[in-house]
Amino acid sequence: MLAPVKTARLGLLTAAGLLLSAVASAQTPEATAPVKAAGMNGQELLFWVLLGVLGLLLLVLLLTGIGIVVQMKPQLRQLYDLPTVHDTWSGKVLGLLVGDATLVRGEYRDELLDHNYDGIHEFDNDLPPWWKYGFGFTIVFAFVYVGYYHLTTKGQLQVAEYETEMQQAALLVSAGFDDPTRLTTYLALTTAADLSSGKSIYATNCAPCHGANAEGKVGPNLTDEFWLHGGEVNHVYKTIKFGIPSKGMVAWKGKLSGKQILQVTSYALSLQGSQPANAKEPQGEKEAAAKPGGKPVASR
Repeated sequence: MLAPVKTARLGLLTAAGLLLSAVASAQTPEATAPVKAAGMNGQELLFWVLLGVLGLLLLVLLLTGIGIVVQMKPQLRQLYDLPTVHDTWSGKVLGLLVGDATLVRGEYRDELLDHNYDGIHEFDNDLPPWWKYGFGFTIVFAFVYVGYYHLTTKGQLQVAEYETEMQQAALLVSAGFDDPTRLTTYLALTTAADLSSGKSIYATNCAPCHGANAEGKVGPNLTDEFWLHGGEVNHVYKTIKFGIPSKGMVAWKGKLSGKQILQVTSYALSLQGSQPANAKEPQGEKEAAAKPGGKPVASR
């Protein structure tokens, strides 16, 4: 009985030690510097280390739990056999631990119904509970789906979603797209999926120069109202795509797709007014960026 508990304590102490070591190492200058050889910065490295430690901790807890259940199986069986426990829902869950799968497969009554077909008799057994619960879930899901997509019309159906994506694709692959002087009329993306993708792209490619919170480092602060090359969505898009070689801003058109550039542009504009800590002093001219979903403005 004590062996699994001791194993759990040892596992928890080991995992805690690894976690503290990972956090301490991540706070050193070497750990926070971008890991160029592996293509990861300090934050990404810390994330994967913590994820690995968490996985190890969960594995230790799982193995420890299994060991405790195996050691206590006779006591659990005695508890399960009590009349006040056996037929309750919690008792059926306990039955899974001692080898009774009634909660999953249902009751086997071994009772014949009073009819047969061509000599084939039918037993009166329960449907598996998981099947009944799943059937109930599909009914609830159907009502939610119909309400969201057909009654409130907040969600786009397949045809509308396809047309929207085709319109966006037509903008991103239109003729003369690589001409820096070509007029563009993009709107900032506002969906959670696009902003989440833009955030990931920013963290990987833009944070080393502009800061994790766009507060500005080597590059300018992106959260204030001052812009060196224009703060409207089309101006920012053009700056990211074609770069500003004289200022050290690289062109991303060969590394990111048009939609990815628009996503990271939209994410950067969503940070307007966030006032991060240690923000860099304003640079350029004051210009209020266009609000997401506002009227598009043509730019060169």
